[in-house]
Amino acid sequence: MNNNPQSIADFRELARRRLPRFVFDFIDGGSGSENTLAENRAALDRIRLLGSAPIDVSDCSQSVTLFGHDHAMPVIVGPTGLAGVAWPRGDIDLARAAGSAGIPFVMSTAATATMEEVAEVGDGIKWFQLYIFKNRDVSLRLVSKARALGFKALEVTVDNAIPGRRLRDARNGFSLPFRWTATKLASLAAHPAWSLRMARAGAPRLEVMAAELGLQQTDTIAELMQSQLDPSVGWEDIKWVRDVWDGPLLVKGMLDPGQVAKALEIGVDGLVISNHGGRQLDGAVATIDILPEFRSEAGSRLTLLVDSGFRTGSDIARALTLGADAVQVGRATLYALAGKGEAGVRQALSILKSELEVTQMLMGARRIQDFGPAMLRTHRSPQSPQAGLFTPGGAQAASSLSLVKDKQPKTML
Repeated sequence: MNNNPQSIADFRELARRRLPRFVFDFIDGGSGSENTLAENRAALDRIRLLGSAPIDVSDCSQSVTLFGHDHAMPVIVGPTGLAGVAWPRGDIDLARAAGSAGIPFVMSTAATATMEEVAEVGDGIKWFQLYIFKNRDVSLRLVSKARALGFKALEVTVDNAIPGRRLRDARNGFSLPFRWTATKLASLAAHPAWSLRMARAGAPRLEVMAAELGLQQTDTIAELMQSQLDPSVGWEDIKWVRDVWDGPLLVKGMLDPGQVAKALEIGVDGLVISNHGGRQLDGAVATIDILPEFRSEAGSRLTLLVDSGFRTGSDIARALTLGADAVQVGRATLYALAGKGEAGVRQALSILKSELEVTQMLMGARRIQDFGPAMLRTHRSPQSPQAGLFTPGGAQAASSLSLVKDKQPKTML
């Protein structure tokens, strides 16, 4: 039994052992057949990185600049709802660990801590993730509070017109507040450390949403979202947010490169290419596969972040070669939080930084800006109709990444 994880995969296994089944499945699961969940990993594995030597890599840097702020590496701790089920007050631990690592933390509207608590913890840069609710006044109040509390950027999540069918949660009867069954009680008995922490801290609560919406209880997270989120949200609503928020504005949940033109028209500053970690559209394209098309459409006019399935430093390098300015991680830090609390998150971020450093040096990229599509190849199965097992730069790179190698994003120095 390894209690000293050396990878995010190790942290996942530690979380699986330490969490009750219904809690682990909430964090780990995807929608429907979990095809998107699997494809995120498979797509990353198809990409091979090109080691390059001899190159002087004795003086390497991972620093990036996003929206005028310098960060220690091209990683962001992304928004994860209900983090408090992994560890009491988990949002605060995530924010503190991110600040210690010198990277941004994005607070979720579905956090289990208040905005004031997160804003005050540590000295790191915080962003806020916003849902556009049916009651627009609720969203407006959250925007105003984010500004007043010093959150530096706003991420509007848009890929939730309807909740994905998360079958693990349905089968486990995952609810908030928790509803106990004989099976769940048996799982509690098998995981006494988690049970004791929760007994001491009290059951997790969606603090932001409870304060703004007056929530008392709900059957499932999906039902909560379906009752409060607005399926009519369109670009005019993003423009409304743009008009009331004068800081950096990102739209999260983008999979269609055809939407880039509208984002530019409205004045959005960045996009988060995301399939919600495989938790929404079952059978969706992997974000790493569609990323090059976004960069081709956006050029250097938008900051592009990507999430969904990134677990290693070499995964992060893959995204950088294909045009991402930075990578958001979600489950990677939740697994670590579940395993060892704040100390686990710090360790997980250190692992990612170390893995990225090894990858960076072996690929001959002295600076993050040195990554480019010429530094990868895409593996093709023997059954593929295309000749050969590897294609330079990936299938999309030849046609849609001609401008990436020389791109100079406005948010990176």
